[in-house]
Amino acid sequence: MAAKKILLITGDFTEDYETMVPFQALIMVGHTVHAVCPGKTAGQAVKTAVHDFEGDQTYTEKPGHLFTLNASFADIQLADYDALVIPGGRAPEYLRLNPAVLDAVRHFADAGKPIAAICHGAQLLTAAGVLAGKRCSAYPACAPEVRAAGGDYVEIAVDQALVDGNLVTAPAWPAHPDWLAKFLMLLGSRIEA
Repeated sequence: MAAKKILLITGDFTEDYETMVPFQALIMVGHTVHAVCPGKTAGQAVKTAVHDFEGDQTYTEKPGHLFTLNASFADIQLADYDALVIPGGRAPEYLRLNPAVLDAVRHFADAGKPIAAICHGAQLLTAAGVLAGKRCSAYPACAPEVRAAGGDYVEIAVDQALVDGNLVTAPAWPAHPDWLAKFLMLLGSRIEA
């Protein structure tokens, strides 16, 4: 397997598991992952939140860990990266207001590079205008945004992921095993026991 260079765009109140698990898992299998946040530099941290499903109408939110960034958003060269990871949580809500973030998402979509988005990460895909004609899963509350952006929202089990071309999406962190496995397949990664 040729190691890939992956960009993970995050921000404050990103979902803890949806940020840390893919970051660590992708490094574990030999890829280089640069975690960045607009306005922050390598060594700084973002606050995370733990979202859980406890029988309420929506998820509950509790404070998570601090997640230390290992690269600076201002210094990235998009052409150097093979793939993009977009965690969910509340971070995409405000990251979608940043033109440079939207340009980054468009870069990966236009180049046909693999993109893995989970939960509210779909908000960056919709704001960047890259979902027209694409099938996409996301946290169910994002379904209207996916449809308004011309995407085909697909409701799947919370532990499943969906692939459409270069895009792999999932509703929430319980889908990590399927989501990450499908993303690794898009990357051309091969893992043998």
